[in-house]
Amino acid sequence: MSAKMQENLYNNTYFFVDESRDTTFYNRKGEWIVGKEDGASKILLMGFIRTTEPEFLRKKIKDLKTEILNDEYLKDIPSMKKTKMAFHAKDDCPEVRYKVFKLIKELPFSCNIVVARKTEHVFKKFDGDTQKLYDSLITNLFKNALHLSTNNYIYIATRGNKKRQEPLENAIQDSLLYTEEKLNTTIDSVQKVLPQTPSGEACLQIVDYCNWAIQRAFLQNDMRYYNFLKEKFGLIVDLYDYKTGWKNFYHKKNSFDIKKISPLRLGILNTHSMKLTFAHKGLIKAFA
Repeated sequence: MSAKMQENLYNNTYFFVDESRDTTFYNRKGEWIVGKEDGASKILLMGFIRTTEPEFLRKKIKDLKTEILNDEYLKDIPSMKKTKMAFHAKDDCPEVRYKVFKLIKELPFSCNIVVARKTEHVFKKFDGDTQKLYDSLITNLFKNALHLSTNNYIYIATRGNKKRQEPLENAIQDSLLYTEEKLNTTIDSVQKVLPQTPSGEACLQIVDYCNWAIQRAFLQNDMRYYNFLKEKFGLIVDLYDYKTGWKNFYHKKNSFDIKKISPLRLGILNTHSMKLTFAHKGLIKAFA
């Protein structure tokens, strides 16, 4: 490939990014709670959908919501109060979830997902700083994804922290630097990072459903929802499932199946030593 991209395939590409599950490892008492009952999830998952037709996707989501909210059979279900704000796979009732999955199966987008196992190794890798873990997932998610378009509009679901804008932009920049080095080229595309809320951006509700499908596979060994959307997934990376030969990268030539992954474990080797290590740094309280 030449030193500079000769031609971009698209003028404008739109990415919609959201995470699934939580960044918690310890509770405020310094106790490891990953994988425990009423504790924290064993994984943190980051995904995006990519499309060149965001307005079409927004209209389809809006139209479906209007249909559902006016459905006599559905409108009095208690969870509809949340559905009225935004589709959310975890909270939507089964009838609504069915309709959303049927719709998004036919929409023009592709989805990439990176999964991080929440282990002691991962916690120590980022010195207990879960914001760094979050940003690393953004970087890994966007590797080899931003060089095909002149302009990339990246809508990231936020939780209202304005101070996160610069770290997110830096994480995107790190992914570009990786791609330039790998492809031995200069990427001249423009990246625009646009924080948004799921209730304010309908396309984020689509990535929520895609994330949920993968989450169900990892945590409940339930492949049903992934199999239904299988053709939508371009790449799924089980980032810290260390395998030789890139076998933790799932794509068309190495299709994802929950039977292929290494077992999810609680991920803590020495709770006492970890409490001592991070308590004096003040990290347990900050990141619980």
